[in-house]
Amino acid sequence: MNLRKVRDDFLVFGAPQINNAEIEEVIASLKSGWLGTGPKVARFEADFAAYKGTAHAVAVSSCTAALHLGMLAAGLGPGDEVITTPLTFSATVNAIIHAGATPVLADVDPITQNIDPAMVESKITERTRAILPVHFAGRPCDMDSLAKIAERHGLIMIEDCAHAVEAEYKGRKAGTFGDFGCFSFYVTKNVITGEGGMVLTGSEDAAERIKILALHGMTKDAWKRFSDDGYRHYQVVELGFKYNMMDLQAAIGIHQLARVEANWARRTEIWKRYMDALSTLPIGLPAVPEADSRHAYHLFTILIDEGRAGIGRDDFLDAMTAQNIGVGVHYLSIPEHPFYRERFGWRVEDTPHAMAIGRQTVSLPLSPKLTDEDVGDVIEAVRSRVA
Repeated sequence: MNLRKVRDDFLVFGAPQINNAEIEEVIASLKSGWLGTGPKVARFEADFAAYKGTAHAVAVSSCTAALHLGMLAAGLGPGDEVITTPLTFSATVNAIIHAGATPVLADVDPITQNIDPAMVESKITERTRAILPVHFAGRPCDMDSLAKIAERHGLIMIEDCAHAVEAEYKGRKAGTFGDFGCFSFYVTKNVITGEGGMVLTGSEDAAERIKILALHGMTKDAWKRFSDDGYRHYQVVELGFKYNMMDLQAAIGIHQLARVEANWARRTEIWKRYMDALSTLPIGLPAVPEADSRHAYHLFTILIDEGRAGIGRDDFLDAMTAQNIGVGVHYLSIPEHPFYRERFGWRVEDTPHAMAIGRQTVSLPLSPKLTDEDVGDVIEAVRSRVA
């Protein structure tokens, strides 16, 4: 079927809203000559810790780095099992593997699409050391149940909050339940630095170790060795990584974070408009957010069941692109990928809810940059294929 394009220009999925404040801050960094880790990273860390109401925040190069360092700071390694969700980006599982531990998949709840606490309980063995929940699409996990499981079995909790900067569960902010909370500032996220991440922790010792590990294992504040205080010698105290954030990135993040609530309000408006406009279509819509939680509204995911919608998911993706609407897939379940099947012997059938969601899911554009006209174009494009 030949479709009329709903717009002349392509609507990029996840395009960030960049204002003059970020541009001017980046220019100021360029003029200062201080581009790497420096005072703006320290400011961004302090601002993020204040927003989250936590004691310590360490900025790093990605959420993947945040997860990896959190696991190392928690003492996880070979022989340890970490239970996580199969409905996530590969980075969640990769970080467990990079830490030397073994990932174990617990299926998701088909309604919330978050990890199912009952399935977590069923996967615990004598080797289980940690739970790694992902607040999928910005919806907080059932943290009461997960926290009780962790306490009962003496497990570490590391939260993957890549989608969940603004999320709250029963008045408590995502990323502050576990031993570590890990965030992403990738270009499609709710707060962006282009690339970047953050680790939250209540432990000063853990925060200091993460800082050291993130910069080659050099002694704390080694980045200051080129400051106007004069050259400072450093020592390498353990084997570290190159995971530090740059001031150029933090210059963007400082102002993104300052607008986080206004941007959340705009995404809330778009989310509600999608729910209202698409509710009569033969597609699956996101579950209504729980009354005692705050959804971060990071992703608006619909489910395309060919039997109901009259079109397959992949054909729907192609049809949206043909109409100049960018879309995403979040996510094919982890066992769909050959590497994990071959390494761990996982089968897609072992996590059936994640498998079904992964084969039907489509993410629609959801960004504060979207105009009302953009949102209307997305709605028109969806309706033209499944109405």
